[in-house]
Amino acid sequence: MPTTPAELTYSHPGLTDPASENWATATHDFRRFERTIVIGRGSAVWTFATAEMLRWGIKRRSGFHVALDVPVSQGTDYQITARWGPLAVREPVRVVAVVDDDDRCGFAYGTKHGHPVCGEEAFIVHRNAIGTVFLTLRSLTRPAPHGLWRYLFPALLLAQRYLRRRYFQALIT
Repeated sequence: MPTTPAELTYSHPGLTDPASENWATATHDFRRFERTIVIGRGSAVWTFATAEMLRWGIKRRSGFHVALDVPVSQGTDYQITARWGPLAVREPVRVVAVVDDDDRCGFAYGTKHGHPVCGEEAFIVHRNAIGTVFLTLRSLTRPAPHGLWRYLFPALLLAQRYLRRRYFQALIT
């Protein structure tokens, strides 16, 4: 079920295409990121990683709080919060795509108004025929359309790099 762009900060939800093995999206004015790592091997790793993925485990294990403690669901809005000491940064998002197949599992969320950046992020676990399990991150990012966050965009890019390292460690058992 495709999601509508209403309330999102960009006009074409699903650009990170988590269901596709090859990502060919033209990015225009977005910063494009994609990286894949091996997180383990075997059915136990796969079972753990997919269960965590669909319950926001990659975000929670990276230090975020996800309000609405329900599995990832396409078209659903969530409030993600990052805390650093007394500072709390709220990230309103909408899940714009979900994939849950035999060898590929993940989701993408799009930013809503009030999010520090504009764009979409996808988290995907997938495995090959010999049982190697991979984690792929994809993102499209640009400055938020309005407000103070727009001016803090260079600092947010540094934070994004730091958080990606945490995401890549989150599902390694």
